[in-house]
Amino acid sequence: GIIFLTAQKDAMADLPDSDGLYKAGTVCKIKQHIILPQSSVCRVMVEGLYRANAVAIHRGDKLYTADIYRVDDKEERVSAIRREALIRNTLSLFREYSSRDTGVPADLLAGFLRSTDPAYISDYIAQHTRISLENKQELLQLNYPYRRLALLIKILNEELNIMDIEAQLNEETQARIDKDQRNYYLRQELKAIKDELGEEFTDDDDEYIPRINALPVSDEIKTKLIKEAKKLEKEAFGSSEASVIKSYLDICLDLPWDKKCEEIPDIAKVKKMLDDDHYGLEKVKTRIIEYLSVKKLTPDAKGGLICLVGPPGTGKTSIALSIAGCLNRKSVRIALGGVHDEAEIRGHRKTYVGSMPGRIINGIISSGVSNPLMILDEIDKLGSDYRGDPSSALLEVLDPEQNCTFRDNFLEIPFDLSDVFFITTANTVSTIPRPLLDRMEVIELSSYTDEEKLSIAKLHLLGKQRKKHGLNASSLKISDAALRGIISDYTRESGVRELERSIASICRKAAAEIVSGERKSVSVNAKNLDKYLGVPKYKDYNKTFSDEVGLVHGLAYTSVGGEVLDVEAAVMEGSGKLQITGNLGKVMEESVKAAVTCIRSRAMLLKIDPDFHKNLDIHIHFPEGAVPKDGPSAGITICMALTSALTASPANANIAMTGEISLRGRVMPIGGLKEKSMAAYRYGIRTILIPEGNLPNLEEIDPTVRESITFIPVRTVDDAFSYVFRSFDKALPKSDIVPSAGTDIRVRQ
Repeated sequence: GIIFLTAQKDAMADLPDSDGLYKAGTVCKIKQHIILPQSSVCRVMVEGLYRANAVAIHRGDKLYTADIYRVDDKEERVSAIRREALIRNTLSLFREYSSRDTGVPADLLAGFLRSTDPAYISDYIAQHTRISLENKQELLQLNYPYRRLALLIKILNEELNIMDIEAQLNEETQARIDKDQRNYYLRQELKAIKDELGEEFTDDDDEYIPRINALPVSDEIKTKLIKEAKKLEKEAFGSSEASVIKSYLDICLDLPWDKKCEEIPDIAKVKKMLDDDHYGLEKVKTRIIEYLSVKKLTPDAKGGLICLVGPPGTGKTSIALSIAGCLNRKSVRIALGGVHDEAEIRGHRKTYVGSMPGRIINGIISSGVSNPLMILDEIDKLGSDYRGDPSSALLEVLDPEQNCTFRDNFLEIPFDLSDVFFITTANTVSTIPRPLLDRMEVIELSSYTDEEKLSIAKLHLLGKQRKKHGLNASSLKISDAALRGIISDYTRESGVRELERSIASICRKAAAEIVSGERKSVSVNAKNLDKYLGVPKYKDYNKTFSDEVGLVHGLAYTSVGGEVLDVEAAVMEGSGKLQITGNLGKVMEESVKAAVTCIRSRAMLLKIDPDFHKNLDIHIHFPEGAVPKDGPSAGITICMALTSALTASPANANIAMTGEISLRGRVMPIGGLKEKSMAAYRYGIRTILIPEGNLPNLEEIDPTVRESITFIPVRTVDDAFSYVFRSFDKALPKSDIVPSAGTDIRVRQ
C-alpha cells in the first residue's frame, strides 16, 4: 500500500495531535512488514516515492489520515562551474565522513560517488549520515537540489568538526587509560619487590600530590606540602618518620581551607532567637546585632572578639552557644581552665613522638569550616609553668592583626583565623593577663536580681526541668510565691545554678510521689515549700540590724560575684600589737596598716588616745577565715571598724561601704560597684557609702537596685563618720560633694 510518512516534533509524545506533526513528509510504498514474535511491535520496510506536503492531518480513532499534494524539485539558475563545485565538495566531505563513520555501507559507496545528480546525492547523503532530525527535516522541505547541497555542505562541516573533537577526547581518554595501566603495572612490580623485602605495600602515597595541588592555598604552602609528600615516597613503609609525615599530611589535607558557614542575614530573626533563648542580657544582644549589621554592610568584615565577664551561673557559655545557633555558625568549645602548657594552644613540633596540633587547629578541623564560632571558656584561669605561658600563645590567636597568619607548631604553615568569631568567658578580669585583655571587648554580665531570677525560672528553668524529669505543666505546678521563696530562702547566688538545682529537687520529689501513686499531680506553693526543700538555708535579712561596737559591713567583689564582708575590730590593754586574721592577702594587710595610720592622724579630732598604737593591742578579723580575701576596696570599712572599737561607738548596721583609703584619709575609687550593690541589695542593706569617684558608675547599676538603695558619696573618711556613727557630733568637718546633674539615682549628700 501507499503511506504518507512525516516526523513528530516531540519524539516523546505517544499520540500527537496534528500540530505535533511536520506538514512536509514523504509518500512511500510499503515493501514488507513483520510482526515481531511475542510482541505487538510491527516493523515496516518502505520505499520513498516522492516528496509531499499535508494540507490537513486528521486524527481518527485508529489511524491518522492526511490530505496531501505532491511536491517536485524546482529548477535553479546555477552556473555549470558552481554546480560542479557543489557536487565535488559535497562528495569530498561525504567521503571523509564515511571514512570516519563505519555505518556507511562500503559497497554502495563506490557506485554513489560517481553520481552527478544533485537531488539523488543530497537525498542519499541525508539518509546515510547521523545528522539531527531538524537538519533532515530542513533538507526535506527544501525543493531546490543545489540549495540542498549547499546546506548539506554546511551540515557535513559541522559534523566533521564534532568528529574531530570526539577523536581528541578519545585520544585524551586513551592516554589517561594507558597511563593508569602503566602505573598499575609499576605498582604491581613495586608490590612484588616489597614482598620480597618483607615490607607491606600501600598505594595511598601517590594520592597526596594530586590532593595537595587541588587545595585552595598559596603556592608557598603547596610547595611545602609537596616536598613532604615526596619525602614520604622515599621513606620505608612502617618507619617512624613515614608515620609522622603521613599524619602531618593527613591533618593538613583535613583542614577546611575554603569551607565556610553562611550566616543568617535576617537581623530581626536573630534578635527574636536571642530573646527566646535568654532573658535580659541586653548588652550582649545589642553587640551581636551590631556585628550582624556591620556584616550586612561590609560582607568582607572579619570575625569578632568578645569577652563575657560575670559570676558563675549568669549564662556566659549558654549565650555563647546560643549566638552560634543564631548566626548559623558551627560552634567549638575549648575549656582553658587549668591549661598551663603552651603546646596546648600552638601544638607540638612534629619532630616529637606523639606530636599533634594545638586545641585551636583541632577545633577548626572538628568544626569542618574555617569560620566557626569558637568559645574559649574560663580564660581567667590560665596557668603557666616551665612549659611556657599559654596566655602569650593566645595573643597571636586573638589579635586581629596577627591571626590571619596563625602558625601552629605542628603545621608549620600559616592558617587564617581572621574569619573565626571568638567568644571568651571569665568570672573576673582581674586575673586575665593585661596584654590579652587589651585585645578583647569586655561585656559584663551582672548578677541577676530577684525579679530577673523569677522571670528566668518561669520562662526557662521550670519548663526545662519538667521535661528532663518526665513531667508537664498539669502534673507539676510551682506558684510564683514558691519561686520567690526558693530565691530568697534557699539560694543566695549571683547566677541561677542553685535555683535550677532546687527546682530539679522539687521535680524529683514530685516524680516520686506521682510514680508511687500518692498523688496524680503536685502543686507547690509558699506554704508547703519546706516539705520539698527542707528548712530554709538563709535567714531573712530584710529587717533592721542592731548596731554593734567594732562591727561594720563592707562590700567585696569576688570571682563568684559581689559579697557583703563583715569586718570586726577589737582593742585591749597591751603593748601595741597589731593582729590580723581571716586569711588575708597582702593588699588587705596593707589596707589595715594604712587605716591605723589614718586614724592616728585624726586622734585629736576623734578624741582618742594619740598613743593608742603603743598602749593597746588591736585585732582586726574578717569572719569566714577559711575563705581567701584580697583586694583594694576594704580600706574605709577597716577604718570605720577600728574607729568604732577605739571610740566605743556603735556602728550603723544598716549601712555598708566600699572604698580604699590613703594615709591622709582620701577615699579612692574602686571597681565592681554593680556587683557590690547587688550583694547589698540581696543582704537587705539599703544605704551604701561609695567613693565620690564612682558616681559615674551608678548609671550602670540595675534599675531595681537603684530604686531600692540610697548611695552616699564620700570624698574622705571624715565624710563617712557622721553617717556610720549616730552618736558623733554633726559638726565634724565634711567635704562638699555634688552629684552629677540630671541623675535619677538616689544620692544623698
